[in-house]
Amino acid sequence: MVVELVSVGTELLLGNIVNTNARYLSEKCAMLGLNVYYQTTVGDNEERLSEVIRTALNRSDIVVLNGGLGPTEDDLTKETCAKVMGLPLVKDAHTEERLKEYYRGRKKEELPDSNWKQALIPEGAVVFDNENGTAPGLVVEKDGKTAILLPGPPGELYPMVEKQLCPYLQNKNSEVILSQMIKICGYGESKVEEMILDLIDKQTNPTLATYAKLKEVHLRVTARAASEEEAKKLLKPVVKEIKKRFGDAVYTTDENETLQDAVVKLLKKHELTVTTAESCTGGLLAGTLVSVPGVSDVFKEGFVTYSNKAKRRHLDVSKSTLRKYGAVSAQTAKEMAKGGVFATDADVCVAITGLAGPDGATPEKPVGLVYIACYMNDKVQVEEFHFKGNRQKIREQSVVQALDLLRRSILAFS
Repeated sequence: MVVELVSVGTELLLGNIVNTNARYLSEKCAMLGLNVYYQTTVGDNEERLSEVIRTALNRSDIVVLNGGLGPTEDDLTKETCAKVMGLPLVKDAHTEERLKEYYRGRKKEELPDSNWKQALIPEGAVVFDNENGTAPGLVVEKDGKTAILLPGPPGELYPMVEKQLCPYLQNKNSEVILSQMIKICGYGESKVEEMILDLIDKQTNPTLATYAKLKEVHLRVTARAASEEEAKKLLKPVVKEIKKRFGDAVYTTDENETLQDAVVKLLKKHELTVTTAESCTGGLLAGTLVSVPGVSDVFKEGFVTYSNKAKRRHLDVSKSTLRKYGAVSAQTAKEMAKGGVFATDADVCVAITGLAGPDGATPEKPVGLVYIACYMNDKVQVEEFHFKGNRQKIREQSVVQALDLLRRSILAFS
């Protein structure tokens, strides 16, 4: 089936907000084996929105619209879609009751008059309840075409897609579609593609898709079959071969597991504690680790030692090292990592020092030069990186590489 995504909102066209919904919905469609051929963004204008919906229904089987379902006058998606498809709007008693219940929960006696229009739906539409807002999702079918209307706020759209839309689309498909995500760290997208080019060239079923992330590459393997068991059999040898080729660079095959999740899981598995020592990242590494629930079992302490004085006072970096090699050096990174372990009695410490820019560079030490060290089991490993991008991107890349160095160090230790 061919799917078209339509994002509605003048704020998207003006660049006031980033259209993260389109990326999310595209990934979900790919996971379900649906082909997304077109994405369109249109403002809150009835004439232009009508034209976009009409065009989309003519060339696609399913049109997924997000945004424009609110209670205000410029929320036109539902009304415009119903008009294009030739369907009247009718009151939905279930949605009306949910609106009342929503406002009772907020201790408001009466709904604003404008909200009542959210209880009107195109005749015959399937309703998706909104767990976090007032605008229901809708599925409208006519003449072999399907329009799916979703609320714009990600906090409302994401759970609706996960819990209601995905099962609905799976039930509409006569085939069983299964996908497996393989997440790789330490290789660029070009290198990953080169290493699996033979698999890509001969792919039919399962299919392979690559997604470039920040210092990561994600591979999705998707199989179609008459049954779930048959689809699993098709996936298994391909996933096994990819894992064999990339070895420890594969940190998870869990769709929802992040690199920091994987690192914390490894620390718990091997009963290790960790401390972080940061300079240019300013606590970003510690914050990323602390974002993982249950990290308190393994996380000891985080140092932000931005100045040379702080490096000496908290991490016992020697004055002579700083004078001879400078704060941005392999030698300083090593001493930071070692000092973090001894200061907190942790099993392992990851240290980062570098130049995030835009100032402070020299010909010998350009912006983007970062040293990352990991001290563990009385051994220290340090790696040198030359990152590209602005200050924030350099810091973010540093954190990913620090997590990966920590992960690889634990695997080597075990």
